[in-house]
Amino acid sequence: MTPVASRRDVVKYALGAFAGAAMFGAPKASADGLRLIDFAVRLVSPEQIKAAGYNGALVYVSELRPGATFDFKPVTREYTDGLIANGLHVVSCYQFGKPGWPTPSDFTRGYEGGVADAQTALRLHGAAGGPDSAPIFFSVDEDINADTWKSTASQWFRGINSVLGVPRTGIYGGARQCRWAIDGGVVGQSSTAGYRWAWQTRAWSGGVREPAAVLFQREVVTASDPGAIIDGVSVDVDDVLAPDFGQWDLAR
Repeated sequence: MTPVASRRDVVKYALGAFAGAAMFGAPKASADGLRLIDFAVRLVSPEQIKAAGYNGALVYVSELRPGATFDFKPVTREYTDGLIANGLHVVSCYQFGKPGWPTPSDFTRGYEGGVADAQTALRLHGAAGGPDSAPIFFSVDEDINADTWKSTASQWFRGINSVLGVPRTGIYGGARQCRWAIDGGVVGQSSTAGYRWAWQTRAWSGGVREPAAVLFQREVVTASDPGAIIDGVSVDVDDVLAPDFGQWDLAR
């Protein structure tokens, strides 16, 4: 996900905030140490990603928001073909709006917004070569509370579900947001037993891990932290936690 001001103000919360959480340092299942990147500043070529030792990328199946100049939204078929040709994994994610720049977060658009966003995501995912069995991760890119989840964000996800179906719906967010989505039944299951389509960021997670997450964003580009650098470009880094983490090239 792209860097936002809200990421810099990570809110700590008690480790007992929800059941089933584990500390960052606790043992976690992994897929042979695979690491992906996601883009925060500028697109990095597949060749550079491979040379830097990463195993793939999360790509954006969302339009470019007004005023933004990123070159990684929406992802193109040429780019995903390049990733695949280099033996790299591809995972789809969606984020259009963001707080105050200038559109609000996508989840604020409720059920009908979820329908529209899922339709856009599905169209761009298919145009980029994404298979109809792969999930798409939808972003909750701020630290919302339980009331906001129940009243607004959960309805957005139900709109997404009406288009993609629950089995192909995923979430990006902090530990609490991922757990609410799992408990609410709005995200699907990985084919790896015990895992759900949850991509957890360390931002807003307060040192807590969601044990059912398939991906963990452990390096997040902010104004004070450049994240990982590939050929002079800052990127976020994501640990793969399950053999089936939503990659395009896995038959389901």
